[in-house]
Parts: sequence; structure tokens; C-alpha cells
Amino acid sequence: MNLSIRHLRAFSALAHMRNFTRAANACHLSQPAFSSLIQNLEDQAGVRLFNRNTRNVELTPEGLLFESSATRLLHDFQQAFDELDDRVQRRKGRVTIAALPSVAGGALPPVLMAFRIRYPSIEVVLKDVTADVCLELLRSGYVDLALSAAITPGPDLTSEPLLSDSFHLVCRDDHPLAHRKRLSAQDVLHLPMIRFARSSSIRQHLDAAFYPKQPPTEMEVFNLVTAAGLISEGIGVTLVPTLALFQFQVPNLVSIPVSLPITDRNICLIKRKDAADSSATTALIELLRAQWSTSQGRIKTRKKKGLQT
Repeated sequence: MNLSIRHLRAFSALAHMRNFTRAANACHLSQPAFSSLIQNLEDQAGVRLFNRNTRNVELTPEGLLFESSATRLLHDFQQAFDELDDRVQRRKGRVTIAALPSVAGGALPPVLMAFRIRYPSIEVVLKDVTADVCLELLRSGYVDLALSAAITPGPDLTSEPLLSDSFHLVCRDDHPLAHRKRLSAQDVLHLPMIRFARSSSIRQHLDAAFYPKQPPTEMEVFNLVTAAGLISEGIGVTLVPTLALFQFQVPNLVSIPVSLPITDRNICLIKRKDAADSSATTALIELLRAQWSTSQGRIKTRKKKGLQT
């Protein structure tokens, strides 16, 4: 059976209006074309659905039975089309993001707030995870995009730089280097460091920057806030990217820019090559590009109460 939505609409119009001329006009068809459509529907059904004479058009018992089904099918089709149109017009939808904690808690929230204002009915799900987990979630299809440190794209991924992120030494305000305006890698290489887990993109970038030498490890932690608490008590110092400085808003801490021997850390938009973006995902990507375009320059350190820069 080759039943189309045109058949259903024609049947519904004739069942409601009981007049071929008016029903044909409502369907924007000539009367011969409309009659042919109804005849084709009945041929496919193998039964007459309408009794017609020169004066009246009436539903047969089989037509009455089919009417409720046709009405339901038309409603379901219209509902499906409306939902699809809502997504295309970005009135509804869902987008899931995996992002580094330093991004998820710092640079991303203003973008998400702007997105929510612009598209209030689109749901955003955020996974704040390490760089390795970002890629795992992306490859497994659990997220639509990842915001993570730069990678060498494999055959299954694309990577687009959006932000350039420099590094800072964070120490107490009574540290011997606290008064300096800028530091070199040699200035900090000997300092006992609060270092981050090897799965962290911060640790991976710094290991590459100082290779083959490494600063001495005072402690190794997973969380930025833990590092801030330790440094505030005088237990070592740390190196963190500008995007992570919001975690160190503690009254007795200062941050000093550090020039490293390799380029700054790039934060990239990473996607699967074989995945077609939904309208919701496309809308968020457009906003990220607009607000984080590398043409705007690197992230600037914002002075806040507590952390001095």
C-alpha cells in the first residue's frame, strides 16, 4: 500500500465537508484531481469509503471506521512535524557538553547564560570532566561536543581552537616572588610545586613545557580548589592557566604571569567527524565561536577581590 499524507488530508476534508467541490478547494486541488485521489485511496483500501450520488456524500461503515484512524494519523504527523520545526527553529532541543573543569566553571557559564536567554527552551547538559574523559564521552556518543585542551585529531575527531590560555604562578603574597610582574620558566623550575594529576590537561601541558626537567613535587592533587587551600597555608605554589584563576580567589594569594618555552594552551572545540550536529548544537557552537573567537585575543585576567594580579 502506498498511502500518503495527501490521501489522509483528502479523506479527512471530504469526511468533514461531505462535498467534493468544497473539499477539493480546501485541499487546493482541482475537482478531477481530488476525485482521482479519493478513488486511488479506495482502490488501495480495497473497499468503498464513501457513498456518493448527485446530492450527498456519506461515509460507508468502513469509512466511519477509517475516519478515527485517519484523524489520529494526521494529528500524529502534524505533532511530529511541529516538533521537528521547533528544533529547526531552535525553540526546543538538547545539547550535551563535556568541558574541562577550568572551562566549565570560568569561561563557559557566561556563554551558557547568553544561550539560555536566547534559546530558553533548549536544554543544556554539562559534564565537567578531565581531558581524557572529555574524549571518552565524545567518542562514545554521550556528548555532542567537547571543550578541552588541544589534541592531535585522530581520524574520528575534528579540533578547532577557540581560546588561547597563558599560565600563572600562584603563591602567597609573602612569597619571595610575589612582588614580581612577570616570571620565566627558569624562575619557577626550582620551586616545590602543588602539581595536578597526570590525567589533567594542565599537568600534561606543563610536563611538556618543562621537559626534560620538572619542578619538584610538593604534593599532587586532582582539584584546583584543593591546591588553593594548600597554597593559602604556605604549602608550596602552583602553575595554572588564566582560565583557572577564578578558583584561587583567596585574600592572601597572588598570581604572576609566567613565560613558558612552548606556546600557550589552546582550548578547542572537539567534535566527531561522523556526527551531524543538531540545530541546538549548531546554535551553541555559533555562540561559542562568536564569544570565544581567537581573533578576540587571549583570555584576559580579571581582577577580583582576593587574588591579586
